[in-house]
Amino acid sequence: MNIFENFLDIIKKIILDENKKNNLFLPEKLNNINVEIPPSNFDSDLSTNVAMILSKPNKKKPLEIAEYLKSILLKNEHVETISVVKPGFINIKLNKSFWNQFIREVIFNKSYGSDNKIKKIRYLIEFVSANPTGPLHVGHCRGAILGDVLSNLLTFNKHNVTREYYVNDYGNQIIHFVNSVFLRIREIKFNEKFPIDNKDLYPGNYLIDIANNIIKNNKKLKFDNFDNIKDELIEMSVAASLKIIKNNLIKLGINHNSFVSEKKIVLDKEVDNVVKKLKNKNFLYTGKIAAPARKKSDDYFERDQLLFKSTEFGDDKDRALQKSDNSWTYFASDAAYHNNKIERNFDKLINIFGSDHTGYVKRITSIVDALSGEKNKLICKVSQLVKLMKDGKPFKMSKRKGDYITIEDLINEVGKDATRFIMLNRSSDVELDFDFNKVKEKSKDNPVFYVQYCYARIASVFRNINSDIDDEIDIKDFNFKFNEHEIKIFRKISEWPKCVQISSAKLEPHRLTTYLYELASQFHSYWNLGKDDVEKRFIENNKISNDKIVILKLVANVIKSGMNIVGVDTPKKM
Repeated sequence: MNIFENFLDIIKKIILDENKKNNLFLPEKLNNINVEIPPSNFDSDLSTNVAMILSKPNKKKPLEIAEYLKSILLKNEHVETISVVKPGFINIKLNKSFWNQFIREVIFNKSYGSDNKIKKIRYLIEFVSANPTGPLHVGHCRGAILGDVLSNLLTFNKHNVTREYYVNDYGNQIIHFVNSVFLRIREIKFNEKFPIDNKDLYPGNYLIDIANNIIKNNKKLKFDNFDNIKDELIEMSVAASLKIIKNNLIKLGINHNSFVSEKKIVLDKEVDNVVKKLKNKNFLYTGKIAAPARKKSDDYFERDQLLFKSTEFGDDKDRALQKSDNSWTYFASDAAYHNNKIERNFDKLINIFGSDHTGYVKRITSIVDALSGEKNKLICKVSQLVKLMKDGKPFKMSKRKGDYITIEDLINEVGKDATRFIMLNRSSDVELDFDFNKVKEKSKDNPVFYVQYCYARIASVFRNINSDIDDEIDIKDFNFKFNEHEIKIFRKISEWPKCVQISSAKLEPHRLTTYLYELASQFHSYWNLGKDDVEKRFIENNKISNDKIVILKLVANVIKSGMNIVGVDTPKKM
């Protein structure tokens, strides 16, 4: 039950009826009318802009229209009071009979919050896609969680979602990585010193474990010449690194549906095919491009290159598809991969990028527009930087030096739940401070603890009456007399479908953690009132009333539903 959608339907019916009576003229579009959550300083449950929308076609002031509609809306059996505020908002407070009906409809609905009205579509969400050159670091963590929770959210709304990891197992970074593994093998077997100062190498200690495993499982293989075993070593090294990455993701609670290899795309001539496709569409030409801003003019020589007309799709310049040695650029491989996505006939493609790929967004959306012929088929979300703090001091990361903080390090320090919740606690397009000390606090200032503690408190009540929070409740009479504090909680619960709806439409799952924290805060506030007021206690002498059971069950259901989407546990004891 979405009370905002329900009352929107009621309001639309009213204005259509009034139009038939020639009392109101209709606007061009009814979909500009909305029913929203009112500001917190108003004692109301719903707020609508309908009077402002009707003002122009009726040539009347919004306040005049609002007063007219107020008189009609007050006849609704569930409306208690209505206030009209400038410039013409209508704020509606619902009566207690409504809340009894609301409870009956939602308390046994396990999918409460899911939007059943929207068209179900097929999504492909690509996220993480880190080079398979070592463990995932914290820089990958936020984007990984964003992609996973977004997938959970869309799945909760009954969309078909595929989670995909693009394995960048082709190119110079792989050669440097495998050469690093080879040199670690030489270090182990022949006591050769690893060239730690070589900037092309990966000196992290994780390579020692990879090297030891390769030696152990390939006793007949000689490691005297890199070129002789390069192909075998690439396969083994990438597989070992990818295994580490998958284990990192599993510890974070993330599983992908598919892994797509860049190397396979190149070897299968998919790049060649997409180049032909772009040529046939007249989106390629041979020309020169200016030196990149980061390069000095004397380090760059203009030359004829195969270029994609990305400026025709809003990019700031056209993009090269071939290097000077005629091999394909990274962008060409990416073009082929996204053509592969398009040919799999998904309705929407979503890419989760790290902050270092912000400048890549326009060119990749350009290539998808060119290949698909559809605007906005690809949506890119950028996950901004995470600043790790501990004891008031920042942790620094450097993949090259091998002293970066891994996802595994983070989970070992604060746990999966805290990692996921805090990483999602702010919009992905702003930087996030991750304070190690704060996420370990057992206080209101630690949002994940505060929400989990809300669920654990409710579970403790059920234990005290020899029941379990997961048990079905057996209540037939819902004619309860709730106080204003309890109705305030119901009001917040009624906002859950709205939160899911907006989070899904805007692809902003951070709204979920904000909502869960606000719901938990309201519950804790009411719980604390019971210290001084017996009537507000949930349990007294090991007894609990049906109305209190209903409140507990509703809050627990929504908390659990929301935390499941976020991928965080709801412990029964803390």
